[in-house]
Amino acid sequence: MKVDTARGGFEVARTGDGGRPLVALHALALSGRVWDPMAAALAGSHQVFAPDARGHGGSDWDGGPFSIADLADDVAAIVETVADEPVDVVGLSMGGSTAILLAQRHPDLVARLVLADTTADYGPDRVAQWTERAEKAVGVPREKQVTFQVDRWFSPSFVEAHPDEVRRVSDIFVATNSQAHAAACHAFAGLEAEAGLGDIQAPTLVLVGREDYATPPAMAETLASRIPHAHLEVLDDTRHLSLIERPDIWPVVEKHLS
Repeated sequence: MKVDTARGGFEVARTGDGGRPLVALHALALSGRVWDPMAAALAGSHQVFAPDARGHGGSDWDGGPFSIADLADDVAAIVETVADEPVDVVGLSMGGSTAILLAQRHPDLVARLVLADTTADYGPDRVAQWTERAEKAVGVPREKQVTFQVDRWFSPSFVEAHPDEVRRVSDIFVATNSQAHAAACHAFAGLEAEAGLGDIQAPTLVLVGREDYATPPAMAETLASRIPHAHLEVLDDTRHLSLIERPDIWPVVEKHLS
């Protein structure tokens, strides 16, 4: 469904009609459709809203630069439109960074948090790192970026055992606007949210794949140690898209959100 807010129009996949509202925020260069399997699994206990970030999927974007804080404010506008109570928030990678800023900037909108394979700061090399990623996002045909992405997203054993799911996620990536992908990379270059981690009061589950080299376990440990009510789970044999690779962890997420 399209949700029109003062900040623009956002495509939002909605699953389930009852239960607590849950907002699921996707990773870089994907869309809310990446959550379809998990949303279906959680629909019995939650009404799941999975928005596309600006410029991703079917959401509007004016083509200008934006920050992760802007993405958080976009989500706040969506929440204020679709929910009449604080929502649970699950954020994966870029979605997790967005969720961190959402909880810092709009604490009244967030009931509980799940932060998966994410960070509040990519460190001192972030500008050079993400500038290079932005250049590749627009300079390399999307189909030729898939091999690099899949290696980051999923463990080799998952790729071998679940080719259909790898293809589903890859197709979402290929369909993503390259300019929006690059703009989101530049947004990561400016991400500095560690100072506010201690202000987050929502009970928080932090998840990370032990083999995640995009946002490695040390970054998750920082989140778990600085967010007051946080618990860390490190998932063996798992890479960057842990909540896609490990459906067996969905009951743990549901328990945290109950």
